[in-house]
Amino acid sequence: MLDNPRSPRVRGVAKLAKRDARSETGLFLLEGPQAVAEALAFRPALLVELFATPTALERYPALADAASDAGLEVEFCTEQVIDSMANTVTPQGVIAVCRQFPVSVKDILKAEADGTGPKLVVILEEVRDPGNAGTIIRAADAAGADGVILTGRSVDLYNPKVVRSTTGSIFHLPVAVGVELESVLERTRDAGLQVLAADIKGDDLLEARREGILGRPTAWLFGNEARGLTDEHFAAVDRALTVPIYGKAESMNLATAASVCLYESAFAQRS
Repeated sequence: MLDNPRSPRVRGVAKLAKRDARSETGLFLLEGPQAVAEALAFRPALLVELFATPTALERYPALADAASDAGLEVEFCTEQVIDSMANTVTPQGVIAVCRQFPVSVKDILKAEADGTGPKLVVILEEVRDPGNAGTIIRAADAAGADGVILTGRSVDLYNPKVVRSTTGSIFHLPVAVGVELESVLERTRDAGLQVLAADIKGDDLLEARREGILGRPTAWLFGNEARGLTDEHFAAVDRALTVPIYGKAESMNLATAASVCLYESAFAQRS
């Protein structure tokens, strides 16, 4: 059992909370029983190490079975060791180290064998808040999106807060990172998708629904939380739309607005 919070091995895991360590090792930190369960269910080959307290494993016995099926041995630790590894204030007793697994934009936009292409793609440009980025990935997963693309000016996909906010969705759909927006927009159009931007200065989303454009194959572009999209972005998209606010709220959280937009497209494409 690992019982020394200051051991090199424990410190090595804890360092994965820092981007430099993640870039150097190609690994990232995965915290909590739900996220670890999703990784074991959907991408078990990505897990390198799995740590848990005996109490946590008693509480989540299915994790031990899933790890055994994946050929992964659970390393028992004290709560003090888990606390030292974790990036959260109140860890749940389960932590894993995973390999990073970004995909290319080409993979997300490629046509299937039957000739059908992607119908719903998410592009994040300069989205800096980890919680927003992770929640949008989770919403994209729930809405049945074909993939998410984070431009190079957005938050690191493997930031622990991003990973936690996806609640395991990071293992469900392809996510491309580190690309330039101009290239992405060109390639999405080549793949037959219209590009819709979500911005407070855009047209009413309900008007777009009435016009019937939301049912088309779409790439939704979401910009920076504080500044939104630039004039250049507006010029580069097919149309900008805004989620109307009927109450007295000053504005809407980016992830909430993105969820509404993605589900509007999902509903329209399935009706």
